[in-house]
Amino acid sequence: MKILSHSSFNFRNIEKANIIPDPEMNIIYGENGQGKTNLIESIWMMTGFYSFRARKNVQLIRQGSEEAKIETSFYSCGREQTASLTIGNKKELTLNGVKEESPRAIMGSFYAVVFSPSTLGIVRDGPSERRKLLDIALSLIKPNYALNISRYLRVVDQRNVLLRKFGEKSLQMADYFAPWDEELINLGSNIIKYRLDYVEKLAESSKEIYSGISADREKFDFYYSFSKENISVEEIKERLRKELEKSFESDIKRAYTGAGPHTHDLALTLDGRDARLYASQGQQRSCALAMKLSEASIIEKITGECPAVLLDDVMSELDEGRQTFILNFLDSRQVFITCCDPSTLMRKGKGKVFEVKDGAVSEL
Repeated sequence: MKILSHSSFNFRNIEKANIIPDPEMNIIYGENGQGKTNLIESIWMMTGFYSFRARKNVQLIRQGSEEAKIETSFYSCGREQTASLTIGNKKELTLNGVKEESPRAIMGSFYAVVFSPSTLGIVRDGPSERRKLLDIALSLIKPNYALNISRYLRVVDQRNVLLRKFGEKSLQMADYFAPWDEELINLGSNIIKYRLDYVEKLAESSKEIYSGISADREKFDFYYSFSKENISVEEIKERLRKELEKSFESDIKRAYTGAGPHTHDLALTLDGRDARLYASQGQQRSCALAMKLSEASIIEKITGECPAVLLDDVMSELDEGRQTFILNFLDSRQVFITCCDPSTLMRKGKGKVFEVKDGAVSEL
């Protein structure tokens, strides 16, 4: 996949920006607070996902404007395509001239991977950030996964409502919860199987990339908390059923469903120790970056489409050796990378450079 042109109107502090990117390297530079990340963010929005910085539409609209609009033309699935996203009270997507019911309709056509300072939450923060990594990555390569996870979370919410409604009486009404439990087991087992298969690919690729980033100085590894083994869907269902039965009494006390893929995690280790607790800031950045670059590789292998790689402030705490490895790894991919000083990136001698100042974008 290649982005051929991209325009943003009234998106955050950008009143109007039009770029025709290079098919490979695109350097976006400027002082802090000028709008570099906003441009990267507007490209990411075309994946159909939420912003990686905000969940409320109003935060994405330029002050004084009623709506923002993003337009992109791109080559994907063997043809040139066009998409426009209007952001007002809700988001509206038009793909190849057809108005879609949901922005997620673009999944399977537009592929991108983003790394930003918030991506470090994969390593530093709680399990929800690692689950989000898996859910977004899987939704890109298997659009039906997004529907599956959405249905599953809705059933969890409904079960939690019942737990709150009946309180201690729930213990005498265990049979009443059976339909919800069965739905959780059916949907949850599919989600777990998808995740296990994906994590196996992600771990293998991430370990190799991290080895290159660190020049073999450390060993990065991780596994999915539910199981290290390749197990069948039926085996997963049986384990989930037992976990739900075991946690039922505590679920009643907490009014919360405590078993299932919405509680799972990725265990990340560096040289056998918990990366969240023992890795330095630079090592954590390298771990997160290795996982995101692996995500790009897996998308390409599975879909045949090479995603746009969006790197926001990725080089700031990496030494020259790690920077060189990353730039070489990204060679031939379409990359959008923000920085304050473009001189280091420009040593590759190819691509385009865009300056962002007060929300205005100009090509040098």
